[in-house]
Amino acid sequence: NLISMTLNTYIYKGDFCVMSMHLFFEFLNAAVGTMAFALLFQVPKQYYVNCGIIGGCGWLCYKLLLSGCGLFASTFFATVLVVFLSRLSAVYRHCPVTVFLIAGIFPLVPGAGIYWTAYYVVTDQLAKASARGFLTLKIAVAIVLGILFVFEFPQKWFRRIASHETI
Repeated sequence: NLISMTLNTYIYKGDFCVMSMHLFFEFLNAAVGTMAFALLFQVPKQYYVNCGIIGGCGWLCYKLLLSGCGLFASTFFATVLVVFLSRLSAVYRHCPVTVFLIAGIFPLVPGAGIYWTAYYVVTDQLAKASARGFLTLKIAVAIVLGILFVFEFPQKWFRRIASHETI
């Protein structure tokens, strides 16, 4: 089981309590960063907490799956979670999904990869630039595929989930 394998990796690398606290603080950092990004993009105040929780959950999913699944799969599944929670929040809060999706996807975007790709190109280290650029492209493709996957679900499913009906 993938989840138990990932949790066992965290448990056996060190003290479980320390690892749990570390993941909790990473969740908080991702949530605060997502809320700051929402503020920057003028998301209405009443949605900040939702955006933060969605971004934090996406980052937590990414970190938990990273050691067991690899970079591409963990990014994909974290994106699926972010988009699913964004669509669900949009139905609950009666607003567009982009309010939550754009801010919530922020922790998963490979900004450092884009930076290092550009840096290696400028400093004429083309082998490193192509390696980093390809890795960054793979992460971006995982994000796009995760978004497309969840947007293929019918909107009525999310309305039913929000109203607690059975699908």
